This record gives sequence, C-alpha cells and structure tokens, in this order.
Amino acid sequence: MSAEAADREAATSSRPCTPPQTCWFEFLLEESLLEKHLRKPCPDPAPVQLIVQFLEQASKPSVNEQNQVQPPPDNKRNRILKLLALKVAAHLKWDLDILEKSLSVPVLNMLLNELLCISKVPPGTKHVDMDLATLPPTTAMAVLLYNRWAIRTIVQSSFPVKQAKPGPPQLSVMNQMQQEKELTENILKVLKEQAADSILVLEAALKLNKDLYVHTMRTLDLLAMEPGMVNGETESSAAGLKVKTEEMQCQVCYDLGAAYFQQGSTNSAVYENAREKFFRTKELIAEIGSLSLHCTIDEKRLAGYCQACDVLVPSSDSTSQQLTPYSQVHICLRSGNYQEVIQIFIEDNLTLSLPVQFRQSVLRELFKKAQQGNEALDEICFKVCACNTVRDILEGRTISVQFNQLFLRPNKEKIDFLLEVCSRSVNLEKASESLKGNMAAFLKNVCLGLEDLQYVFMISSHELFITLLKDEERKLLVDQMRKRSPRVNLCIKPVTSFYDIPASASVNIGQLEHQLILSVDPWRIRQILIELHGMTSERQFWTVSNKWEVPSVYSGVILGIKDNLTRDLVYILMAKGLHCSTVKDFSHAKQLFAACLELVTEFSPKLRQVMLNEMLLLDIHTHEAGTGQAGERPPSDLISRVRGYLEMRLPDIPLRQVIAEECVAFMLNWRENEYLTLQVPAFLLQSNPYVKLGQLLAATCKELPGPKESRRTAKDLWEVVVQICSVSSQHKRGNDGRVSLIKQRESTLGIMYRSELLSFIKKLREPLVLTIILSLFVKLHNVREDIVNDITAEHISIWPSSIPNLQSVDFEAVAITVKELVRYTLSINPNNHSWLIIQADIYFATNQYSAALHYYLQAGAVCSDFFNKAVPPDVYTDQVIKRMIKCCSLLNCHTQVAILCQFLREIDYKTAFKSLQEQNSHDAMDSYYDYIWDVTILEYLTYLHHKRGETDKRQIAIKAIGQTELNASNPEEVLQLAAQRRKKKFLQAMAKLYF
Repeated sequence: MSAEAADREAATSSRPCTPPQTCWFEFLLEESLLEKHLRKPCPDPAPVQLIVQFLEQASKPSVNEQNQVQPPPDNKRNRILKLLALKVAAHLKWDLDILEKSLSVPVLNMLLNELLCISKVPPGTKHVDMDLATLPPTTAMAVLLYNRWAIRTIVQSSFPVKQAKPGPPQLSVMNQMQQEKELTENILKVLKEQAADSILVLEAALKLNKDLYVHTMRTLDLLAMEPGMVNGETESSAAGLKVKTEEMQCQVCYDLGAAYFQQGSTNSAVYENAREKFFRTKELIAEIGSLSLHCTIDEKRLAGYCQACDVLVPSSDSTSQQLTPYSQVHICLRSGNYQEVIQIFIEDNLTLSLPVQFRQSVLRELFKKAQQGNEALDEICFKVCACNTVRDILEGRTISVQFNQLFLRPNKEKIDFLLEVCSRSVNLEKASESLKGNMAAFLKNVCLGLEDLQYVFMISSHELFITLLKDEERKLLVDQMRKRSPRVNLCIKPVTSFYDIPASASVNIGQLEHQLILSVDPWRIRQILIELHGMTSERQFWTVSNKWEVPSVYSGVILGIKDNLTRDLVYILMAKGLHCSTVKDFSHAKQLFAACLELVTEFSPKLRQVMLNEMLLLDIHTHEAGTGQAGERPPSDLISRVRGYLEMRLPDIPLRQVIAEECVAFMLNWRENEYLTLQVPAFLLQSNPYVKLGQLLAATCKELPGPKESRRTAKDLWEVVVQICSVSSQHKRGNDGRVSLIKQRESTLGIMYRSELLSFIKKLREPLVLTIILSLFVKLHNVREDIVNDITAEHISIWPSSIPNLQSVDFEAVAITVKELVRYTLSINPNNHSWLIIQADIYFATNQYSAALHYYLQAGAVCSDFFNKAVPPDVYTDQVIKRMIKCCSLLNCHTQVAILCQFLREIDYKTAFKSLQEQNSHDAMDSYYDYIWDVTILEYLTYLHHKRGETDKRQIAIKAIGQTELNASNPEEVLQLAAQRRKKKFLQAMAKLYF
C-alpha cells in the first residue's frame, strides 16, 4: 500500500460514521458508506427514508440560465442516487410489504420503474407481450415485482382509508399533499387500465418451472460498471438472490387471489378463481414452511380470504370438505343441519377458533327464525345458547340473560345436554386452574338455582362435578342447600367423598332403578345405590335386573359380603363389566372393573385377585380385538401377566375355567411355544388340562420339522385326543333278559370333554396349530374301518395309523368335530388351500359333488392367482384330480372329465374315451374342445363324430387339432406352454361355472 493511500485510509477511519443530518445522503454518496450504514442495528435515517431522499434528490428539476425549469438531468450524480435507492431496496430484499407500508405510491412507482430500467426491460414494451421463460432471471423477476405491486395497489385502493386528523393549516404542506394525491390518482388510473395485462403476466408466471433471481447490492454494483467489466454475470442463472419457484408462485397466487376477490364484487363468477388461488397458496405455504426468506404471507388474512371464498363459492368435492369451522357453520345453516352446528360449537369450546361475535350472530339468526313460527328451533336455540354460555364461562365472562331465560324451566334433557357440553368443553389434563375454577363455579351456581333436588342430584353426581369440586366445597354447597330447604334431611357421613350425596325421598325409586340399569358410569352407579339405600334398607338392588349375571364361582363370595351397599355395588359393577366385555365395549368394561378393584382392595384380598384375573382376561380380549387383528404382538407385560396367572398357586381363590383357556390360547396364538414346552411348571400340567393340551400342541409344532421317529409328543397328543373322543360303555339288562350296550356321549375318561376341547380350539388363530389339530381329527376320522373315501390333510403322516380299541371311539362325534373345525378354520382364513381341500374332501365323501368341485377349484384359485399361474402339484395331486373327475362324471359333465384326464401325471385315456362316448352330457361339449391339448384325445373325438355323422362337431375337433402350437414336432417348451394356457382357460371357465 502506498503512503498516500495509507494516509487517505487513516483519515477516512478517523471521521465519524454518522454525518450531520443536513448532508447525510451526500456523505453516503461521496464516501460509499451505504452498506456500512445499513448494517447498523438501528440505522438513522431508516432504509425507507433513504429511498425517499435518494429519489427526491434524483428527481429534482433543474433551472437553466434563462431561469426555466427543466426535467432532472441524466448525469452521473442522479444515476448514482437512483442506484443507491435500488441498493437500499435490495437490502430490504424487495419485500413489498415493507416498501408499501413506508413509501407512497408515486415513490414506489418511481423505484420499480428504475428497477425495470436497470434490468434491461425495454421502455414502452408491454409486459404481457414478453415471454418470461426466455428473459434473464433478474429481468423476469423485475417484471413480476412491478406487476405484483400494480395489482396489490389496485386492491389496496379499494379499501376504505381512515382519514388522518388535519394539523394546523400550512399552505405549502397542503399544496404538497394535493400534488401527491393527484399524482397518486393518475398512477392508479394507469394501473387500473393495465390491470388485465398485469393479471395475465402473473398467470403466465405460475407456469414457470425455474427458479428466479432478484437483484442484490452486488449485482446492482456490477450493472453500474462499464459493460465490459460485467462479463454477462447479471444475466446468468446464478446472479443475484435466488427465489425458489414455490416461493414466487406462493406470492403470485396470493396477490392474484386478492385481485380476483376484489373483482368478485362486480362479477361473482370470479370468486371461483380467487378460491382456487387462495387454496393453492395454502398448499404452497405448507410445502415451503415458515422459514422462507421471500414468501411473507399474512396467514390470518389468508385464512379470512379462504373462509369468505368457502361461503361465497361452496364446493362439493372431497378435497373441499377440509373446511374451517366458520365455513362449516355457514354450510350447515344453509342446509338446515343444526345438529352439526351444535357439534361444531362444542368442539370450538376446546379450540376457541370461532369469534364470540360470530357465535352470537348465529344464535340471533336462530332466534329470529324461531320467532317467525318455527317451534322446532326452540330446542336448537337452547343448545346453541348453552354452548355459547359454556364458552363465556371458560373465558371468564358472565352468564348471558338469554341463557337464564331459556333455563327458567329446566328438565332432564336440558341438564343432560348442559353436562355433556361442560364435559366435552374441558380437557381436565391440560386445563388451567383458573379455567377449572370457572367451570366449577358455574356448576355450583346452576345447582343453587335449581329447586328440584332430582336435578341437583343429576349435576352433583356427575363425574365432572366430583372432579372439579373439592370435598369441602361440596359440603359447603350441601350446607347452603340445607339452609334454603330445611325440611329435607341432608345428612353427611364423615367418611369418604363417596358418601357426600344426600338421600332425597322426593326421587322415585323406580326412576333411580331405571337409571341404575342403564348407567355404565361407576361413579353414577355408586351414587344411585347410595340414594336407593338411603330411601330403603329392605331391598337387594343387585336383583333389579335379571340380565346382571355373575359366574357362580364368584357369586357366593360376593353375596357373602355383609354390608348391603358394598355387596350390591360389587355385584353390579362386576355384572355390568362382564356384560360390556361380552358386547366388546372394552373401554366401559375397564372402567367398571377398575372401580370394582379399587373397592374390593380395601376389604377382600380374595376378591381383589378375582378382579385382577378378570382384568387380565379383558386385556387379552382388548388386544385380540384391536391391534392383535393386524398382527401386532402383545406388549411384554401382558405376556408376563398371562404367565403369572398360569403359575398362580393361591389357595381358595375362585377361578373361572375360561380364563385359563384364554391364557393358553393366547400363548399359542402368539407362538410362545418355548415357554409352554420348557418353562411351564410341572404342577400345572397335572392340575390344568388346558396347559397340558397347550404344552402338547406347542411341542408338536416345535418337533414338526424333525424326523418322524422324534415326534414322541405327537403320539402323546394323539392319545390325549383319542381319549377325549372315546365313550364310556355301560351294560344294562332289558326286560327280555338281554344285555344291551349303552354309550355315554361325553366321556369322562379324557382330560376334558369334547365340547370343551372344541370350545378351546375355536379360540386359536395360529395357522400351524390349527393345521395340526385339523390333521389329527382328519386322521382319527380316516382310521375307522368302514370309511370309503379318506380325507386328506397336511402333516397327516405324523399321527399313528391305528387305534387298539376302535369300538371305544365315537366316530360320529369325530365326523361332526371335523366339519365344525373346517368351518371355523375357513372363517379364520378362507384362502388356506389345505383347509379348502379338506372341506372339498368332506363334501366328496358325503356325495355333495357340486360343492366339492367348488372347493377343489377354490383351493387351486387361491394359490395360483385365479389360475394365472400354474397350480402347485402338491395342491392338485393325482388324488384331487381323480376326485374332480369323479365329481364331473357323476354330474354328467363328461367333456369336463376328458379334459381333466389330461391333468394327471399319466393321462387316463381309458376314462377319457369312455366319458366322450357318453351322449347324455350336461356340459357344453364341443365348446370345450379348445381346452384339449392332447392330440390323441382330439383324434379320438374326430373319429367319434365321423362315426356318428356329426359333421359340425367333427370340424370343430379338426380345427382344434390343426392349431400349430399342438404340432408334435414342436419343442417340448412350446407344447408345455400350449398345455398350460389351456389349463388356465379351462380352470377359469370351471371356476365361473361353480363359484
């Protein structure tokens, strides 16, 4: 660095950065300190003030020697001032929201025209005639900025403007304001004339699929240089600040939507365009996110526009159903769906999204309709008013006069609805203490305003009331009511809060019993029983409904409870919980069982264990009916609880057999075979028959892949099942002196009855376990000596082939069991080909040939994509094909028989020829010839029709033989492909016939 340059730099650094206010712009101009000034935290003057001053200085008219006013000269100083104004705007990232807020229309018009000029937009050229796709990115962006500002200014000018209060009159200021107003009006006039062109330019911009660039301070400096020094950098795609396509489209969509919406006041059809643009803006905002540099949309204003468009242009397509509550209310009011309006208001009490004034206007509109003679709206008016009142309470406002008027004559329906609204409007887990206090005070005041104690009881026994008010507050409320009504005995037992509700003789016992039958709320049941026992001590209220059933193993323990109230409560809670579990209302069942568990824990360890067992069964049912159906494994703690139940050795605990049954089935269904085979305690195998059976099934599943001689467990399982299916015989001497044999159907020789075994199997879902059980019963069915047609099944070879004492087995019961098991397994999985073959074999054995064909074909269809692939040979074995042939033969479908003879590993020509000789065929005969690929059979058909003189049918057979793909000289692959294609078409035709 030279000494002169060093001296100049030192002198510059010693000067103050903030110049005197009178010459600040000249200082910035002279010293090029603009960027340094803009980087200050709070620059003074502000950037927008700089733009105004730069442009004012650059646009000052000049005076010549003859004192004539001339336009501003185009000299270097003015060009630099304009450039500085552009650089300040570039520093603000060309944010129109900031620029419009601080700059007047004339100044901003001048600024954007300078931007067009410096971006090489030819003056006088219509923007609508320019192809944005071919323009340099910065030029295209300058055109978009100008046209966006143009339509935004038009829209803004249509809004009413609050006039500022005039200060002291000053002639010069008034003249300046008048000039600016006239200039603004002239500019607006031009912009409105060009509005259609501006909209077309912006619509064209939405079709661009490339990123654009906006000028920065650096690119503006480059433009100010000599042309030779720029090297075309500002026209390249990487010059300036990048504006992504989505950001540009988002801003343009929003501005177009506002323009269309403003035009809709004179042309309502344009509202559809506005709606489309606003909803596209919402989509783009969701894509871009909230961290965009160039996309600054007022989302509250956008939401308002969208709501207005939904009301003005309702849409019926599926995407438009994602409406705001505001729009939904308008649609419901127009369609008369007032119940939906009530639901929206209740939900809004949680979200607080609808303005209170809007909700009140809806109520006023409903009141107006009701006063015009629509009496059906009276109830709706009360419900909407109740929703609004709860909203007021939550936000700390006073109760309206309208609510007090509508609640002058309360009834059960009004109180039930009011309690429902209160419950659904408060999220107790997230609500603040002040909000809970507001709601508690409201409910307390409602109670104090009621005269009928029946209605007071409805509110005070409600779960929300009990949750929100503390014990002391409830006792204070009771005292206040006692003072108001001294004749009523409102004694308070000094125990838990459970007993704080007074007994009222004015409430009819029958009504309370009716409520007791219908209620599934544990707290409500408890309060009703307290009320009933307060009115009479002679009744046993667990007998009110004959639908309340408790297993006999439990009822003895429960009815032995000495306290009548506790006995009734435990019995009813358990009975209702069991009923809810039966009807799969698991949520209410869990609440009832939990309340019962809490109650019995205080005084009976025996009943506590009973309730824990029942809750375990309920959790099993809940999982199996819920996520278990989708294949999701149960949580590890549930499996641990099941193991704990199976290993439980508590004496004198009443146990239901169904729980053990469900636990073992649960372990098998979720393949806990390791536990059942190796870890289950030995005492369980002796004491629990279901555990014994589960262990044998699990072990058989584990040993299945092994060699036959290692399947010792399969033999043990066989013996257990044979014993269950055996009958005990008794000898009885008749009147004639002969001795007759009496068979007892349900044998007591096995570890359980056959009906119990069948019930247990129907709780299983694991395919392998079901297949093993099914194959065992099929083998047992086939063992009988008088069997004609065996039934086939998977894994049938693992079972013994004989029984020492055949007479002891009840084969009739075995046959019934096989049918029931197949029906059950197919309900679990109707696409299991092995089970379908068993069902087909059963129909075949019972001479139901059409049904048998249906299931044989279905078995092939499910494993071959409806015969589009080859049926696996282990599905369509020779035995299955022969049975299908016999079915077709006995149904007199002889051509089908001949075709199926080709499916055998060795074609059965004898059967095929014999079937073709039959003239009384019930199938389509010659229309099936296209499905025959064996030339020998086709030649025999030709000979047969010639012999019979059937010329037409002979020609069809000859045509079938003449197909080139059946030529014996073809490669083996071609012949196999021809056969496979005909197999596919024939089986598909058969399926359509028999399905």
